[in-house]
Amino acid sequence: MPDSPFDQHRYQVRHDWGIEGLRRLAHADVVVVVDVLRFSTTVTDAISRGEIVRLDADAHAVSINGAAVAEAAAQSGAVVLLGCLRNAAAVARAVLDIQHERAARTSVAVIASGELAGREPGARLRFAVEDQLGAGAIVDALGDLGVDHTSPEAAAACEAFRGLRGAVRHLLTAGGSGQELLDRGARDEVLNAAAVDAASVVPVLRGGTFVAY
Repeated sequence: MPDSPFDQHRYQVRHDWGIEGLRRLAHADVVVVVDVLRFSTTVTDAISRGEIVRLDADAHAVSINGAAVAEAAAQSGAVVLLGCLRNAAAVARAVLDIQHERAARTSVAVIASGELAGREPGARLRFAVEDQLGAGAIVDALGDLGVDHTSPEAAAACEAFRGLRGAVRHLLTAGGSGQELLDRGARDEVLNAAAVDAASVVPVLRGGTFVAY
């Protein structure tokens, strides 16, 4: 396929939204799926407890977008990692390890899952501030390790996180997704998701199952 102005192929670190964004980007060696509330965070915490999580119908029921992006990324042949605010630095270290193992420049697509505006078929993707911040945290952590040839889209997400890092807890509780969870009595879950670099585990998808990288 010819290069597209929107595929960010010139850059090592790329960023877009949802499954359509993943398809829009040039093929990446590593895809980091960011679904802060709740898929990436929930799976990261489960694996921290020594569990494994299957990418099955139950996972799709919990997170339509996050699971779909992970599945599409796996079909592309990329290494699929789950990233969130809790494990941003750990994800960056895993990407660097993969690059060392490959002994070659490794491209990275950081995909913010976003949310669906309703669960009916054809529902439009909704911007989710928590995923913008999560993606930015991962791009920022990659830059700290020298993986910093970022697209403008990735750089903008990174600067959003840097500028707002001190307000992450407030932004997650005040944003639409957080408010929805607060209405369900899940305040502790939102605050847990807002804890930057509180986890050292990185879920990687292998054979249809998320395990610790």
